[in-house]
Amino acid sequence: MVETSMWMRRVEQNPEHSTWYIQRFRDMAAAGQDLHGEARMIDAMLPRGSRILDAGCGPGRVGGELARRGHTVVGVDVDPALIDAARADHPGSTWLVQDLAELDLAGSGVTGTFDAISCAGNVMTFLAPSTRRDVLANLRAAIAPDGRAAFGFGAGRGYPFEEFLGHAAVTGWVPDLLLSTWDLRPFAGDADFLVAILRPA
Repeated sequence: MVETSMWMRRVEQNPEHSTWYIQRFRDMAAAGQDLHGEARMIDAMLPRGSRILDAGCGPGRVGGELARRGHTVVGVDVDPALIDAARADHPGSTWLVQDLAELDLAGSGVTGTFDAISCAGNVMTFLAPSTRRDVLANLRAAIAPDGRAAFGFGAGRGYPFEEFLGHAAVTGWVPDLLLSTWDLRPFAGDADFLVAILRPA
């Protein structure tokens, strides 16, 4: 057993947290808010019909949009309620309940590597700290040799950007591009958000 993720600790403390989170994004979508910045950027990196792993997919906001744009998406999240919402709101893709620290896609019948990995929505900061390297190593094992992964999370959430990049380096990733927003603004030392496009070393 691995250490319980920060997300599931929050759910244990407040059993309504997942329901609130799902409804929050449904309400934002119904209000016409733009929720697809991450998907637009990842889509622009890929040819149509690419295989994408949505790591920490939540209720399918990013992966569902990438599937709508013509990609084959497998989403994984530790929270069963979020996966249920993804299946309801974005049918047609594969949505799996798994902890990224114990990722076993083959055990769920998913084989082969991925052209891209999406890890948006502060997923890395919701991991248990002791599992961060394991997650990066598991995702590294899932990526195709010429694939790329997009990670995005904010500062001040307990995972300094320098520490993340150090963990990425020791688990076989190298940076392709570092940005401070999903709309392609350059990364600077005082940035309060990191979008890291990584590739296998």
